[in-house]
Order: sequence, then C-alpha cells, then structure tokens
Amino acid sequence: QVQLVESGGGLVRAGGSLRVSCVASGGSFEDYAMGWFRQAPGKERAFVAGIGSVRYYADSVKGRFTISRDNAKNTMYLQMNSLKPEDTAVYYCAADSGVRISTTRGAYDFWGQGTQVTVAS
Repeated sequence: QVQLVESGGGLVRAGGSLRVSCVASGGSFEDYAMGWFRQAPGKERAFVAGIGSVRYYADSVKGRFTISRDNAKNTMYLQMNSLKPEDTAVYYCAADSGVRISTTRGAYDFWGQGTQVTVAS
C-alpha cells in the first residue's frame, strides 16, 4: 500500500510560478509510474503530467509545467511556470503500478488527498 501526500499549493498571480510536491511512503517508489492530475470546480479530474521512463504532458501545460522525481527522496515534483487562471484546481498525485504512463484516471492505483492551487488574474 502506497501513501501519497501532496504539498506546496497556494495562491499565486497569473504569470507566476509554483512547485507542488508529492511524497510517497509504504512502497517501492521507483517501481511506480507517477502522475499529476487536477480537478477544477465542476469539472472532471484531468491528467496533467506523468513520469516513468519518459515524461508526458497534457497539451494545456506543455512548455509551462515540468514533472520530475527524486527516487532517493521518494518524491515527485511539478514545477508550474507562466501560470494562468485556468490552471486553478486541486492538484492530485497518483501512483500506477503499470510500466507505462497512462493518462487515464482509472489506471492509477493510489492517490493523494490533493493540494489547492489558485491563480489570480
């Protein structure tokens, strides 16, 4: 059983930057493909970025967000630059025991509780 805890969310102005983190415990972190999802009010939870042997991004964040991981620290990061008001959402990290990055919510086995990111215009 893997436990995931996100942190680093907050309020930032449009054009600003923020980094959110996800710390994993209870499993072999390096064995999991990891992903970030986000859910805005009234919308479905949507894929943002994933990292395994490669990195993959949603078109809406490509060029602005960078996903990374430090297996020695059991931690994944999402560096968010040039933030826009439409990036406002609760950001969730997730772990997938499969070997390939999936953009599908159902493919992920474990989820964190989420961290709120609010981008003011």
